[in-house]
Amino acid sequence: MAESTKVIYAAIAANLTIAATKFAAAAFTGSSAMISEGIHSVVDTGNGGLLLLGQHKSRKPPDPDHPFGHGQELYFWSLIVAIVIFAVGGGISAYEGLLHILHPRMPENPLWNFIVLALAFILEAGSFWVAAKNFNEIKGDAGIWETIHRSKDPTTFMILLEDSAALLGLLIAAAGIFLAIQLRNPYFDGGASIVIGILLAIVATILAYETKGLLIGESADPETVKAIRSLTAADPDVVAVNRVLTLYFGPETILLAMDLRFRPNLSATELERTVDRLEDKIRKYNEKIKHIFIESDSLPAGQKAQTP
Repeated sequence: MAESTKVIYAAIAANLTIAATKFAAAAFTGSSAMISEGIHSVVDTGNGGLLLLGQHKSRKPPDPDHPFGHGQELYFWSLIVAIVIFAVGGGISAYEGLLHILHPRMPENPLWNFIVLALAFILEAGSFWVAAKNFNEIKGDAGIWETIHRSKDPTTFMILLEDSAALLGLLIAAAGIFLAIQLRNPYFDGGASIVIGILLAIVATILAYETKGLLIGESADPETVKAIRSLTAADPDVVAVNRVLTLYFGPETILLAMDLRFRPNLSATELERTVDRLEDKIRKYNEKIKHIFIESDSLPAGQKAQTP
């Protein structure tokens, strides 16, 4: 999570600078697309702050009301980020574009727009490079969408998608202003704002969908579950592995519940040692598995044992 925090700080620094320059250019030129881009950068800056808040809250230790910790705080605030992008970024950009179409006005001093857009593109590309580098380290040989879907830390892909949308939005704004000037038609400027709003709404929908899955609870990946099952079945005191259930309570916390059948002639002491041995093996395999519950169905009839 430390690397993802660096990615967020890089994005916030870039977006603050970009927002200031975009609004300055919008004041000089009256461009609707530049106003939308300024709003976009302000929203991205605020979203970075919300993700940092989510990371901070997710690190709080367990308490009586939250015995498995506060890891899902990050998922909640990530969902809020998606809502903000959709409602504030997408909604206001589209509204600004619609107003400009209803009350058209040609951009003035267009050179300012293109200078600011070029500067913003360079800064945004730097933030994108940091996010992409971190994402590629996590991705490995997997595909982009597969990695996004399987990631349990939304900050790894949220900043990347935001920066991708920002770069594409800058190109859309530049195209809208260029066409408005070349064709003497201010509707292209307003239309660019609407397209930017639609772009942000699409990105927000993707982020909301992925974050929703994390918030309602996702299991560990099939490879991890298969490895746990194999590791457990290899123990000489385990006869059968019935159920293996996993649940993420945050990017760094997995709950594991297993239903096992042990050798029927194990004493209570031997059973306890076997369970301890299994827990040690599982935690060495994956340090994210912090809570393990093992249920045995090999005790004498009428008895059940549940070992945390």
